[in-house]
Amino acid sequence: MIFDKNPQEKKALRAFKSGDSALGHQLQDAFVADFHEAIKTQDYCTCEAECKFHGKCMECVVIHRGHEDHLPNCFRGIINERVACLSSLSEHTFFDELNSK
Repeated sequence: MIFDKNPQEKKALRAFKSGDSALGHQLQDAFVADFHEAIKTQDYCTCEAECKFHGKCMECVVIHRGHEDHLPNCFRGIINERVACLSSLSEHTFFDELNSK
């Protein structure tokens, strides 16, 4: 199963945004059911750090929320893609300035 950037879950989000919450919930429920089936045999945690909370999302997220120091590894790619998009508005000069320091 594809967990990140899942096509079915993306359809669900489009349905919610277009006002079709019934379809959104139907697609999302199917995604969650597929997820629960897949994790019986497939590792879904993208964290590469050695961590005793590998695959324990609720514990991991609440720890990061508790100390507010940094994001869980699995969120970093998502955030970095969004920041890169915003940075492109100024021709990525933000990244250039960071890399020059």
